[in-house]
Amino acid sequence: MPVSSARAHLDANLAVALDALLTEQSVTRAAARLHTSPAAMSRTLARLRRVLQDPLLVRAGQAMVPTPRAEALRAEAAAVVRSLDALLAPGGGVDPATLRRTFTVQASDLVGAALAPGLLELARRQAPGVSLRILAEEGEGGPALREGRIDLEVGAIDHVDPETRVEELVTLRMAAGVRPGHPLAGGALTPDRLAAAEHVAVSRRGRFSGPLDTALAEVGLGRRVGAVLPGHLAAMALAAATDVVCLVPIALPGEPPSPLSDTAHAMGLRLLDIPVPLPHLTIAMAWHPRHTADGAHRWLRASVRRVLGAARGT
Repeated sequence: MPVSSARAHLDANLAVALDALLTEQSVTRAAARLHTSPAAMSRTLARLRRVLQDPLLVRAGQAMVPTPRAEALRAEAAAVVRSLDALLAPGGGVDPATLRRTFTVQASDLVGAALAPGLLELARRQAPGVSLRILAEEGEGGPALREGRIDLEVGAIDHVDPETRVEELVTLRMAAGVRPGHPLAGGALTPDRLAAAEHVAVSRRGRFSGPLDTALAEVGLGRRVGAVLPGHLAAMALAAATDVVCLVPIALPGEPPSPLSDTAHAMGLRLLDIPVPLPHLTIAMAWHPRHTADGAHRWLRASVRRVLGAARGT
């Protein structure tokens, strides 16, 4: 039989059986190793003999000994089985120290600023071969996850494809951020005082109104928005330098501090409780299901969970 024909008939099960037979040099022991019956293993040996055109194992007294062809095949058969084991093993396990990969994360400027220090620190300690690329949020909900242009989206997830996996990380509330000498920094903050101040809004679409306007309208008040900026970091910088008020996400009462507030603290902003009810902000991460079982991606998700999910005790 030509070699190519033999290869066509030598499937993965035969390769595993060949390795067991050549290792054990016994039909009975090879059958036990593969959890099958001696009769079934005898039939497999007969098939291997036909395919390879060699007896492979021959009787020598009470034992069986390999033929020269079998001896030559022993190491190769073992290598094939090891390769099959590696190929078919679950992909969840990975040693972060061996990773050589660049992860692309889509996030707002504020979420990116909160993520980057923690992720880089974890990578230095656990996965020094990992690099991080953070991209700005798309103007509209796009198919970046589906198309594989990003590995993970982190933020307020509200525009995912149907198959996208989403995991909530932490729930935050909004506070009013002002410079230390701001008039609102002294005395009780009332809805009237908050509405009378000048505000900066954050909107990638240039919108002047948002949830705070809705909440103030419910008590018969309105605010003046002097500027609209596309990112929270720019809004915080403006609030730190002028008398405008910006919104800053902070932890819920009784929860550990959120890293999303770190930049505001670093800029010296005073964070004041807003005296009207506002909806909470839920930060989540989203990924395409093709990455769910990937060990490297699981490390990335666990790292994001650790950096942003402290309020859940992660």
